Amino acid sequence: MNSVLVTSTGESTGKTAITLALGLLAQERGLDVGYMKPKGTRLQSSTGKTLDEDPMLARELLGLDAEMHQLEPVVYSPTFIQGAIRGRESNEELSEVISHHFDDLASDKDLMLIEGGGSYRTGGIVGLTDPDVAELLDSDVLLVADYKDSSDLDDVVAAVEDIGSDRLAGVVFNRVSDAMYDELETDVAPFLEARGIPVIGVLPTEKDLAGVTVSDLADELGAELATDAPTDAFVERFLVGAMGGDAALRYFRRTKNAAVITGGDRANIQRAALEAPGVKCLILTGGHRPVGAVIGKAEEKRVPVLMVNGDTLSVTDRAEDIVSTGRTRDERTVQRMRDLMYEHTDIDAIIGGISPSDD
Repeated sequence: MNSVLVTSTGESTGKTAITLALGLLAQERGLDVGYMKPKGTRLQSSTGKTLDEDPMLARELLGLDAEMHQLEPVVYSPTFIQGAIRGRESNEELSEVISHHFDDLASDKDLMLIEGGGSYRTGGIVGLTDPDVAELLDSDVLLVADYKDSSDLDDVVAAVEDIGSDRLAGVVFNRVSDAMYDELETDVAPFLEARGIPVIGVLPTEKDLAGVTVSDLADELGAELATDAPTDAFVERFLVGAMGGDAALRYFRRTKNAAVITGGDRANIQRAALEAPGVKCLILTGGHRPVGAVIGKAEEKRVPVLMVNGDTLSVTDRAEDIVSTGRTRDERTVQRMRDLMYEHTDIDAIIGGISPSDD
């Protein structure tokens, strides 16, 4: 049995989608695949217990017959962290629990996929960072990283130093823009490989994986549409409108694929947002309906206007969470990531030496 721990330089790098896509690719090779996320970090309330959504999706997509307490032995919640600070959590006991469930899950598998939590540093307060877990479970490590500019290499090199070159299977760069793609392949990859850091994948930015549609955003926020405008545009980021009209317009014009969140009674900001070509929708808070002139301008510009209850800060937090976590919550997204990895990643470098076991 082989195992691979998928970790990342930071949060929301596409780690879950990559882990599950790798599982699908391994299953296509006839491998019996298991999954575990030792530290549950993406939490929701489920039947009165705090659970991570990622193992739920893994269980469904990979057809796993395992209980949630096995897939997610440590719930890395704020309550857990407070307990650790106060000395109520033991590294030895936690390590024993993780190892016990890992052994059970891996007993009849060809490949175990272990999803890291948050970033590779998560778990440090109990001595269970992702490199620590890889050592505990004797796993290879696949490092996922974003690449927006050359300064991101500092995070990659620091992560590899913590992981150790003997455990590193390689680095996969995800969501690489067209502007950065050639630079990464021609300059960055050789730079890293000359230092013993193999780059085994460069995944391009995909529009339908880089955000959520206005329609999906409206559904998730429980928003009411105030306009008759198309809602199929993608939103990748949010801008909070809280300044004067002229300053707002300069601010809004510097972005693209954005939604502007502002109070429903801030007509001057709403009008400024509608003049910026990169603004794909308005989200108006406080339950206020915009004035007729704003609705008319929005329909003329074909920009949908969403109305939601709640204050601007809480709505912004909810919207950011939808964009940062919603990309890996369905089978379509993981299947698209499977296609990207098949086309742009050296899968053999990760699982090439594993053969299906005889039943």
